[in-house]
Amino acid sequence: MKRREPVIHQAGVPSKGLVTNSDPITTEVVRHALNSAANQMKRALIRTAFSPIIYEVLDFAVAIYDRELRMLAQAPSLPIFMGTLNFAVAEAVKNVGGEGKLFDGDVLMYNWAYGTGSHPQDMVIVMPVFFKEELIGYTAIKGHWLDIAAKDPYCTDTTDVFQEGTVFPGVKIYKKGELNDDIYRMVLGNSRVPKAVSGDLDAQVTGCRVGAKSFLEVVERFGLDTYRDAVEQMFDHGETIIRSFFEKIPDGRYVGHGEMDDNGVTTDKIPFEIAVEVKGSNVRIDFSNVPDEQGGPVNSPLPSTISASRVAITMLAGYGESPHEGHFRPIEVVTRPGSMFDPLPPAPCFLYGWPALQAIEVIYNAIAKALPASVPASSGGCICSVVWWGTREATGEAWADGAPHPVGQGAWDGGDGGTMLHIAESATRFTPVEVWEARNPWIVDRLALAQNSGGPGKYRGGAGIDLHFRMTEDTYITTVCDRSKNNPWGLQDGGEARPNNAVVRLPDGSVHNVPKTTRFLVPKGGVLELHTGGGGGYGSPSERSIESVKADLAEGYISEDFAREHYPHAFQ
Repeated sequence: MKRREPVIHQAGVPSKGLVTNSDPITTEVVRHALNSAANQMKRALIRTAFSPIIYEVLDFAVAIYDRELRMLAQAPSLPIFMGTLNFAVAEAVKNVGGEGKLFDGDVLMYNWAYGTGSHPQDMVIVMPVFFKEELIGYTAIKGHWLDIAAKDPYCTDTTDVFQEGTVFPGVKIYKKGELNDDIYRMVLGNSRVPKAVSGDLDAQVTGCRVGAKSFLEVVERFGLDTYRDAVEQMFDHGETIIRSFFEKIPDGRYVGHGEMDDNGVTTDKIPFEIAVEVKGSNVRIDFSNVPDEQGGPVNSPLPSTISASRVAITMLAGYGESPHEGHFRPIEVVTRPGSMFDPLPPAPCFLYGWPALQAIEVIYNAIAKALPASVPASSGGCICSVVWWGTREATGEAWADGAPHPVGQGAWDGGDGGTMLHIAESATRFTPVEVWEARNPWIVDRLALAQNSGGPGKYRGGAGIDLHFRMTEDTYITTVCDRSKNNPWGLQDGGEARPNNAVVRLPDGSVHNVPKTTRFLVPKGGVLELHTGGGGGYGSPSERSIESVKADLAEGYISEDFAREHYPHAFQ
């Protein structure tokens, strides 16, 4: 394939340059009201969903957009979806015939990977919102369905996008409030677990309807003109916040480096680099010098590449504010069509999220070259995801479940790293053990912070976890633990942390390394062990206070041998 020229993408819709009459107080009230509407969408979805991956793990995103597809509000859930929903809404609307074919009560479905940025299991539900017969925006929810008829419920080895699930390229599941039964039956007919999918679809529709009602209440409360003035002021303020951060960084081009373990089909490592270019208060994230699209599914479609850039920048520079379109305006993203971070159909992209996760770490690695005190060391760099499925012995019913898992976070200039989900999934969580054991055929034998897994330093990295599942029935698993071949890096002489891994111990005593595998059978009595990575250290270990070393020993974060190796000054 002929190498294509790089393309520049604006990560946010540019300012209209309007002078508004909105005062700061009204703007803040409107901003919080819109965030509240998004949170009501989230609560409605959680209360009505069927699958733990939605109501416990929170593997979804809910957002409200205006007519121009500018993000008004997104509830805390899955940050990596932050920048993808506007693409999905645009494509879903276009594929049903455009705005002129939308009516009050319509609900759209869309899951084409190159428009959502995700695998087909991440189904997007879109509802147009009308105020006095005028289209004013959309509510949208992207949620992970347990199965949508891919070659397996979860895949690490697909070779084209058509193996990855049934495609719904923008269809109306509801027309003017009435269920489109033909489409509904197609949905159920293309899932191994139709009961769960039906319940989660209904929950997403409910959430969109609740969001539309709450969105309209905001507009009705303030009036359309006041609301619109406040939104423009809100966007301008968010833009100012991000620009104020990058004004502190010296102009220049800063390059970070990362490496994927493999592409899921071949075993070769995939090194890549991302450049961050700062000029004044503008920031450009340059993915043009990355490898070509891969034959295995570790390709990140453009929406997710832009989303990873948005997450990295707004988490770093947004001062904790809930994100909206204004935060994205200073960001440009450069990609090369046909590359791993801007693949073209039908390149497989089931594991789209794993290069996006690492992209965030690499962006921070690049910024550290200019301003190391502003970013943390590397985290475990993955979500160590597992999907389980099978047939229940007692009932013969098909079942499936899935979850991400925490890793150690990198230390920073001022504190030790913690243990939590990767920043790209920072508002999600893994299912409580009690729910797991009640619903699924396994016992959790071990769930513990892993000793010595965090990188040493003046500030130590956060610990990874050890999590062991003993199967009580035959179970198939798919595991995705990348960054198993390279250690999370430290900063400013901080030490590396342990990498991720997954291991299966079979009843016959054999042991299998399975960091990335599809449809691996763990028979009854077998044990799946997850060993998630730690975070890198920050600063020289020789500068860690003796009191901190002793506290780490007392709490079991480190062993005495580890302490003597990395902190000998604590024993003098």
